[in-house]
Amino acid sequence: QVQLVESGGGVVHPGGSLTLSCAASGTVFNLNSMGWYRQASGKQRELVAAFTRDGSTAYVDSLKGRFTISRDNAKNTVYLQMSSLKFEDTATYYCNAVRLCMDYWGKGTLVTVSS
Repeated sequence: QVQLVESGGGVVHPGGSLTLSCAASGTVFNLNSMGWYRQASGKQRELVAAFTRDGSTAYVDSLKGRFTISRDNAKNTVYLQMSSLKFEDTATYYCNAVRLCMDYWGKGTLVTVSS
């Protein structure tokens, strides 16, 4: 079992920045991937960025350059740095981990971009 806890969401003005954190606990070795998804109201959940098993990163093309994923292996924590935020970035952001073909999800953290 893998437990994921997100933090760092909140309200931010357009053009602002925010950093999300996801702390993993439990059986955190041999993860196939770990990263972030988001789901806006009325839309499907979509990949934002993730680390793959070999340590490489995957980003949705539309967010490259504004969002950066990073990690602290000693803390089993993955971060999502978001900059130049837009109204359309408003969503609940979920941390995801995949291990042995099982998907694990955090409860999500809400990011609201509002003037």
